[in-house]
Amino acid sequence: MKKETEIPPEHPRAESLQIRERLVKHYKAGIVAEAGLFAHGRGEAFDYLLGEKTIENALKAIEAAAAALLTAKHPVISVNGNAAALATMDIVRLAEVTEAKLEVNLFYRSAEREIAIENLLKKFGATQVLGVGDAASARIAEVGSERRRVDPAGILVADVVLVPLEDGDRTEALVKMGKKVIAIDLNPLSRTAQFATVTIVDNIVRAMPTLVEVAERLKKEDRHKLKTILTNFTNKKNLSEAMNLINQRLSKLAEKGTYISISPKEEQ
Repeated sequence: MKKETEIPPEHPRAESLQIRERLVKHYKAGIVAEAGLFAHGRGEAFDYLLGEKTIENALKAIEAAAAALLTAKHPVISVNGNAAALATMDIVRLAEVTEAKLEVNLFYRSAEREIAIENLLKKFGATQVLGVGDAASARIAEVGSERRRVDPAGILVADVVLVPLEDGDRTEALVKMGKKVIAIDLNPLSRTAQFATVTIVDNIVRAMPTLVEVAERLKKEDRHKLKTILTNFTNKKNLSEAMNLINQRLSKLAEKGTYISISPKEEQ
């Protein structure tokens, strides 16, 4: 048996390499699809552009996302392979805090992957996981991929859906169905980011634990304040701010005649 790669803690890319190893581990366990490895690499490229840190407007989006989940009647957190591999504990915790349901939804769907993700979520404390096997008996007509299959007790009747690491066609379809969609997407130009009601432009490994913390804090607030937070949030402005920050950061680095640093601290 091949020994797991050991990442030296002093390595300048240690955290990034550890995340990659986690994805590979869950790929071998049948949770992450092969294409999910490529998708992560694309997202990581955008994380470089953001400076590999949670930017201010992402925090505003996280607050709006928490408010949306807490004021929803039927919130649902949609879980795919990459999300399960990278943020299992936080996904389960967020579901507890916001009283949201968990539903497995996959582009590359198989019974084995559904069960593997269900078991992983339950290992971290989930008591119920929707969308597995025959439970995903409803269909979203406008979606052509296997993501069209949803649980009649979950995404089909949800009013707010969190879709971390999503593809755009289902996001667009869910919004057309009248649902509020929260996306976590490092690419502010993606269809998912553009179609979502609230887009958190951040890495899921940073966004999810922060979202849990904010939801725990806002849960103590009254419903009027939560609705005000959500009403005052505009996703187009949010995405524009993210793109402007990327542009400003690249311009600043270009003026210095340097490369995109491996650590935000190196920009100081």
